[in-house]
Amino acid sequence: MRAISGLWRWRRNPLCRATDLAEAWVALAALVLILLAAPMAGFLVGGAAQDALQRSVREQHEARHLVTATVVRKLDRSPLDADPETSTGRDLRTRVLADWTAPDGTAQHGSVLASLKDPQQGDEFRIWTDRQGRMVARPLDSATASTHAVLAGFGAALVAGGLIEGGRRLIVWRMVRRRYARWDQAWDKAGPDWGRTGTGS
Repeated sequence: MRAISGLWRWRRNPLCRATDLAEAWVALAALVLILLAAPMAGFLVGGAAQDALQRSVREQHEARHLVTATVVRKLDRSPLDADPETSTGRDLRTRVLADWTAPDGTAQHGSVLASLKDPQQGDEFRIWTDRQGRMVARPLDSATASTHAVLAGFGAALVAGGLIEGGRRLIVWRMVRRRYARWDQAWDKAGPDWGRTGTGS
């Protein structure tokens, strides 16, 4: 708004320099771009991210299956496991030897992390596997994918706004440098000559 009011005020101002008007136009152009281009960039990036992430959600839900595993026995803690005194509440997973049946019908047996506090032989818990019964991570859910897409769009809008503002600052900086260079040249031509050698003072 300041740039717009400044442009109107400077239309008939005899003290307004051409560089002042140019700076105001650059500021106005940057403002319009930030208000229009940055949200558009965020919308496009967010939409593309949403499409890609939702496609990934569908693919993961088709390829990953939740199956029931049965504890055979509890395994000793690995020396690489977290220290029980420093682990958080979300680390309440115990390594066990378990049996499960893959979606393709084959029997599987192996070491897995169970979300059981004190697993005993015969306890059942759920794990995610692929079609062949190999353990995989939980598939991405639709809400989380949408959140990531919104964050990507917001980030793209911020980056676009930052780039526009950076471009504006660079242009103004170059204009100011050019103005100072012209002032130096004018001062050298018409400036005071006192104290200079060879001027007769």
